[in-house]
Amino acid sequence: MVLPVKVFEIIDEVDFGFMVQKLKDFREEETYQTESGETIELVTEILDLKVEDTTVSGIFSKDFIGTQFYKRELVEHPSTEEAPFWIVPYNERRFLIVLAPSVARGVKKLLTGNVANTLSRILFIRTGGIVEASIPSETLRELHESNPQATKLIWFDQVDIPGVEKLCLAGSDVANTDLYQNYLKHGQIWYVVFEAQRRGIVVGITRSCVVTLFSKSTIDEFIRYIQEDILQLIQ
Repeated sequence: MVLPVKVFEIIDEVDFGFMVQKLKDFREEETYQTESGETIELVTEILDLKVEDTTVSGIFSKDFIGTQFYKRELVEHPSTEEAPFWIVPYNERRFLIVLAPSVARGVKKLLTGNVANTLSRILFIRTGGIVEASIPSETLRELHESNPQATKLIWFDQVDIPGVEKLCLAGSDVANTDLYQNYLKHGQIWYVVFEAQRRGIVVGITRSCVVTLFSKSTIDEFIRYIQEDILQLIQ
């Protein structure tokens, strides 16, 4: 199972009851006319909204117009993508967790960002009230070095070696190698894949707070892991 989520932070203040009501009532429609003259109603809405204590969850549903070749012609067709989301508190902060759909990588990034920006417009009448969360490179380094045997893969970016954009190390003992120490001098840790042994799962974490599950697990267990183990890493 490969299951990616993206974590955002809600930085503007919002009353909990107001937030729930605004999300519950949200629905937008857009009329689209295809090249063949057909009129299609594209809907963006929030479905299955649930409230449990101080957590809100739901499904962000958005219609798209896609294209594909059919009998040597490019044909337009509507499709719907759905992204489950959770709004959860952590200490005095509030985070948005968006589960990326099983579609192409570019669409995943587009849709998760669209969820954050649309929810920001719903709650604050503008974008910017919900922003990308981030984890410091030093925190990922500490996470790896606290149990290097659990690490499967490390990517470095911001590399200062001319002509080199990224560096990668794989293996269970990379913290004890001269190459690891050398890479730390030339770049920043961007991505770590490791086994969360207490949970019995393998996950990948980026500085931009994309968390990918590579093991068998339920969605509820994965989201609980993010709430309990990942949110505390965010700067």
